[in-house]
Amino acid sequence: MSSQHVWNFFRIGGFDQVSLKTAADLENLHALDQKLWAALSCPVKGLELDEKTLVLLDTDKDGRIRAPELLAAIAWAKPFFKDLGTLLSGQDHLSLDALADTAEGRAALASAKRILSSLGKAADTSISLADASDTAKLFAATKLNGDGVITPASSADPALSAVINEILATQGGTPDRSTVAGIDAARVEAFFAAVAAHLTWADKAGSPEVLTLGADTPAAAAAVSAVRAKMDDYFGRTRLAAFDSRALGAVNRAEADYLAFAAKDMTITADEVAGFPLARIAADQPLALLSGVNPAWASRIATLHQAAVTPVFGAATTTLTEAQWTTLKAKIDVYAVHFSAKVGATVENLGLPRLRELHAGADASRAALAGLIAEDLALAPEFESIASVEKLLRYTRDFRPLLHNYVNFFDFYSPDHYAIFQAGSLYLDSRSTEFCIEVAGPSPLAAMSKAYIAYCDLKRPGCAPRKIAACFTNGDSDYLFVGRNGVFYDRQGRDWDATISAIVDNPISIRQAFFSPYKKFIRMIEEQAAKRATAAEAESTARLATAAEKTANADKAPPAPPKKFDIGVVAALGVAAGALGTILGGFISGFLGLGVWMPAGVLGIVLVISGPSMAIAWLKLRQRTIGPILEANGWAINGRVKINIPFGTKLTARALLPKGSKLDLNDPYLDHEAVRKRRTWVYGILFGLFALAAAAAWYAKVWPFAVVG
Repeated sequence: MSSQHVWNFFRIGGFDQVSLKTAADLENLHALDQKLWAALSCPVKGLELDEKTLVLLDTDKDGRIRAPELLAAIAWAKPFFKDLGTLLSGQDHLSLDALADTAEGRAALASAKRILSSLGKAADTSISLADASDTAKLFAATKLNGDGVITPASSADPALSAVINEILATQGGTPDRSTVAGIDAARVEAFFAAVAAHLTWADKAGSPEVLTLGADTPAAAAAVSAVRAKMDDYFGRTRLAAFDSRALGAVNRAEADYLAFAAKDMTITADEVAGFPLARIAADQPLALLSGVNPAWASRIATLHQAAVTPVFGAATTTLTEAQWTTLKAKIDVYAVHFSAKVGATVENLGLPRLRELHAGADASRAALAGLIAEDLALAPEFESIASVEKLLRYTRDFRPLLHNYVNFFDFYSPDHYAIFQAGSLYLDSRSTEFCIEVAGPSPLAAMSKAYIAYCDLKRPGCAPRKIAACFTNGDSDYLFVGRNGVFYDRQGRDWDATISAIVDNPISIRQAFFSPYKKFIRMIEEQAAKRATAAEAESTARLATAAEKTANADKAPPAPPKKFDIGVVAALGVAAGALGTILGGFISGFLGLGVWMPAGVLGIVLVISGPSMAIAWLKLRQRTIGPILEANGWAINGRVKINIPFGTKLTARALLPKGSKLDLNDPYLDHEAVRKRRTWVYGILFGLFALAAAAAWYAKVWPFAVVG
């Protein structure tokens, strides 16, 4: 989109960012090409910004704030202010004079004055966010507050208040603006529908077509339900025995099963006994109800006989055929099916007399409640205007930091501000890093940032554990490893125990890359020395063992023959020494032949050793960007937000003595002998280098006292 507005940009962090300082900048932000925005989406959670404000901005409630939602918030706020630039003030209070003479502004002004008056501050000319956030007290003082939710206190009629309480008890409630639980129109309709449905169901439940056994039906249904599956199993087994007599042994369980259980202490309720058939199986055999029943089921079968069989077939019926069992189930199933389809159970506890009373007066109660809800909704504009005052104040306080961490990343690069995604500072390994982001855990995407990332687990008594991704951008990684402990200070100044749990390894600095080859070489020497020492110790131990064995058996061993002098070995050693001397001499001769270029030769050797690692580190350090780290945490970063080398030294600070400090070098625990030996080596090396340089200068005839012939 084209725009007549003249934009100002500033370059910081290696990329151009738009400046947002005036009302005109905000008014024309919709016309700024979104390709020039630093970000296009950010999460609602995990930021150092009031989450309530972010939730207000997240109009589609998807947990993200996108560019259209940010622009919509600016458009919503514009009619309220004389100067839209008030949104950039970053203050938590608002002067009443800042509100515009528009319908929206006048409504907000009236609401602000009402809030201040309710708090005893009618003379104040400004309102703070704390004042507006305390509107729950204002809403609590009113019976109706324009949200379509009514509470028992909303009605002066005790009978209607009782109905509201019953709806709350059976249908649940929703908090109104004063945070008190109330009901809305949907719950009113659901309540009276449930009352009517349950009464219809209850009336049918008492009819003869459902109570097939009269008053005994519920007890009979319970008795049948308790043994239904086991009875069906019994008659199924008898049918199988009638089909094929060979199955008789299997359906009665094998004798070995009984022997296994007979060796144990059994009770009639033991699971093993309950799993056996209900009675001894025979082909098409009726079930004897009062004798020969599995002991684990005997009491339930006796209850079945008394509660269900006797009312249907008479007390004299002591056996039950499969046909009789089917008849009994059919009679009971009518009742069971009706009760399984019970409706309006939510209101059942009110009792049938109260439900009939409510149903009789349903029309009048509905009309009274609907009128109360309509009366409440009529006040919606007034109370929504009160709510808009809090919204305006939240935008006034939080819009500036949000824009400067969304449209541009000014706060991230500014030494005077923290970005909203920076969670605090981590102190570890004589360094502090400011670039710490709260995360759910390590992400493969974050590795694309080319930054050295230490994922840390945070713990603090009384607080839920957290995880952060801490980027080290200065120093080296020699003593950064999983398991190291540090201290993390969050934005509120609270300290947390921090432990490194994972690392994404990348170069930290050019200095580290310069010394890296030498450190690797020293580590290789140390490893080889350790291996040689271990091998030498093993060899020495073996020799001692051999010597001890020879000493112990010296009287038995024959005298050893004299060793012969091997001239070939001496010759080979001489040839090797000569070759080594030739190579060394050639190197020294070539080096001395450089003449005045010898310093360049030394520099060349250093570059050959350290140059490749420094070049690789330089390339990777140039590619460091915070985009992948933030995107792994739910952001949509639009530009390459770089961490160049100078900026990296600001994000991670190394330990330095304060200016003007005095250092006493007299260490009482210093190993003076080791220092003396080290100095001897250093002086020896320096003397050797000086002698080598002097010889080279003499050879090149540039020594001031050399004779030029």
